[in-house]
Formats: sequence, C-alpha cells, structure tokens
Amino acid sequence: MASHRAPHKPHWLAWRLFWLAGVLGLPLAACMSLPTIVPDLARRDPAVQLQGARGPLSAEQSKAILDRLAARGQETDIFERHLALEEAIVGSPLTTGNHVLLLQDGPATYGAMLAAIAGARDHINMETYILDDDEMGQRFAQALIDKQQQGVQVNLIRDSAGTIGTPAAFFQRLSDSGIQVLEFNPLNPLVARKEWELNQRDHRKLLIVDGRTAFLGGINISSVYSSSSTGKLSRPRPDGSLAWRDTDLQLQGPVVAEFQKLFLAAWEGQKGDPLAAKNYFPQLENAGRQVVRAIGSSPDEPFSLIYATLLSAIGSAETSVYLTNAYFVPDPQLLAALEAAAGRGVDVTLILPGQTDSWLVFHAGRGYYGQLLRAGVKIYERRGAILHSKTALIDGVWATVGSTNLDWRSFLHNHELNAVVLGAEFGSQVHAMFKKDLAESDAITLEQWERRPLQLRLQELFARAWEYWL
Repeated sequence: MASHRAPHKPHWLAWRLFWLAGVLGLPLAACMSLPTIVPDLARRDPAVQLQGARGPLSAEQSKAILDRLAARGQETDIFERHLALEEAIVGSPLTTGNHVLLLQDGPATYGAMLAAIAGARDHINMETYILDDDEMGQRFAQALIDKQQQGVQVNLIRDSAGTIGTPAAFFQRLSDSGIQVLEFNPLNPLVARKEWELNQRDHRKLLIVDGRTAFLGGINISSVYSSSSTGKLSRPRPDGSLAWRDTDLQLQGPVVAEFQKLFLAAWEGQKGDPLAAKNYFPQLENAGRQVVRAIGSSPDEPFSLIYATLLSAIGSAETSVYLTNAYFVPDPQLLAALEAAAGRGVDVTLILPGQTDSWLVFHAGRGYYGQLLRAGVKIYERRGAILHSKTALIDGVWATVGSTNLDWRSFLHNHELNAVVLGAEFGSQVHAMFKKDLAESDAITLEQWERRPLQLRLQELFARAWEYWL
C-alpha cells in the first residue's frame, strides 16, 4: 500500500524537474510568470442558447429557462454578464434537463460509483489520477473485471505519475481480463506514444457508465477516502490518520454526452488503441431540471478554460464568492479578481486546508493571506480533515465542482475537468455544504496573521519560490 506517498499531487515530480533543469541548464526563471490567459472580458456575445435532450432550444425557450434561474436566485446579473461569454470561451453548450446529485466524501461517492458499475450493461469509461493498490483500489478493480467478464467493455485512462506507486501487476490483471488500460503520458519516454511532456499530467477524475451516468469531482480511487470527514460521522482512518474531505457529482441527462466527448478526446489525444465498438452516445432523455455545462481544460490549449470562466464568474459576482479548495497558490490575475470583488462589497470567503499532504503548496498559499485579508477577503482553514475539495459558488446561482485546484499546476500543466451548474436550487445545496465546512473551520484574522512567527514567514518565502512548478 502507498497511501502516505503525498498521493494527490506529484510534488516529488517538481523536485525532479528542478534537478533536471539544473543538470541541463534550463532557465527556470523564464517560466516564472503566467501570461494573461483570459479573453477580453468586456466583450458582449449573442444571447445564450441552451441545449436539451433533442438538440438546441429556441432563443425564446433558452431565455425563459435562464430568466427562471435568475428570478429564483439572489440579486445578481451574472446570467446577463457572464454566461454568453463563458460559452464563447469554453465552446461546450449549456444543457438543460439534467439531474445532479451532490456527493460528499469517499463513502457516499464510492457507494454510488460501485452501484452504477454493477448496473452497467454496455460500457464503462473511467479516467483517474490515482488508482491505488489498496483495499478500495482492489474493490474497484474487481468490480471492473467482473463487468468486463460479463461483456461490458471497460476503458481506463490512468495517469502515469499519479499511479507511479501502483504495481504494474495491478494493471496487468486488468488488461488480462480484457479491460483496455491507457497510461496517460508515460513517465518513461521510451514508451511514450506522442511527444514526451514530463510535466503534463491527467488530473481528471471521471467515470461514465453506459453513456448515461457520469461521476466527476476531486475524489481519486484510494483508501484515504474510506472515512467521512464531517460532523458526527467524522472519525480518523483505521491507521489513525485524518479523513479526507472531498466533493463529487453524479450526473444524468444530456450533459453526460459532453463528458463522454471529453473522455474520448483524451483517449484519442494519447493515441490509445482503437476502442471497441459500443453505444457511447445513446439517446439521452431529460432526467431533471438542472442546467449544466461540462468544461475540460488541457495545457494543449492557449489558456485554461476552467480558469478563464472562473475568473469571468468572479468578475461578474454581485453578492458572494465562496471558494473551497485544496491547493491554493493564486497567480496575479486570480488575486486581482478576488481583491476587486471584495473591494466592490462582494462577500469573498475562502475555505482552505488547515492540514495538508503538500507542505510546499500549503505554505506557498499562506504567503498570500496577508494581501488578501487586507483587501477584505475572509479566510478560513478547515480543521480535523485533509481538505481535498474543489468547489466554487458565485452569487448563490453559479456553482462548479471538479478536479481543478487554484494553483499554477492546474492552470498551466494539468488536464482538468469541472461541471458548472446554474440556479438557486443546486446553489442552495452547495451553500449548505459550504456552511457545514465553515462551521468546522477556523477563521484567520489579519491581526492574528501579522503576529505569526518568523519561522512561518521563512517557510512561505521558500515555498513561493517554487510555486510555478508545484
């Protein structure tokens, strides 16, 4: 088992890159600025058109749905100011007729995922950063093998760096059963199928069953998630370590086809073997009332699509910006967006880790606390759990859950995946979850922060020197 190997971010990879750069004489300093990656946010685009189970809705139908969402939300013009621009940036449609279930922590998420796998009839597509060879990893492996033996085609993308601690025999067993296993961007350049990019990693977590049900969020496949992290259910793991706090979504409806497109594009982009002919795009019926957009980001694109739309949403905020994130190392544009929102009276509140599996990221992010607190941003640190969740809620009506951290690695180097869900109905669920985490977090005040010891200040300075690579 390898559950204590800084499992969820390849920071060991960063240190090897520093060493390699030193040996080869590469100019790391030249990479230490993030380009302006957001299109012209002042641009106004045509009215947003929604897509349903039977194709695009008319302009009148789309406007009626968006007006309904806006009317049930807080006082905000985020729908007018942001959504058309978001569509122009991202390219994927807003889809209506979806059912979205918010899943908190590993036990609830794994239970729903394993139930969906057990019910699969045609195919299972899975993409993950971590797949550990531990009790939970073995449960998933056996569930996938069982379905493959029943004639359900299983296709698996696993990141090479994220699964570096998982024995080759684990994946060989999957392959021997007929599962198609694709190693994303192999660390070994001799087995690379395309141009070797050591620093590009697949940080997405996606499970699609029969093209009808999708799961995504921050949860990897590992026994570190075996315990709940909140309230009365919170308890240490059997080995005494803290439980992990994370968030996932289960989705049904037309948006699942958009996530399927992203999985198949990732497979093709990695030059995987041809996939078995299956019904990857079944006719999807309306499953609920939620309006959802699928967003995938890749370092092959000119800028991070998730990052660009998040900045746009923060820039459009009128009342509140609530962010929960595991790895917070903001670049100047995100800092400016948060400070500007607080400056115009928006309630900007961050829930960040109080304890973490990444010393460098933890202290690099803390190096920005003073600047943010002076700007009026509220900061809380989650206690009693390892915070790994990545969620945002803007004005109570624009919510996103996914794999994207608020750091340079997610913005520039990783393949990431998020869902944006619109409307006050889902927003109220995310808000309730945010308040629950807030109740289990400690406030960081500016007076308290400015009295922190010199040792912490030195750790922050050291960590920030490496923030681009973390």
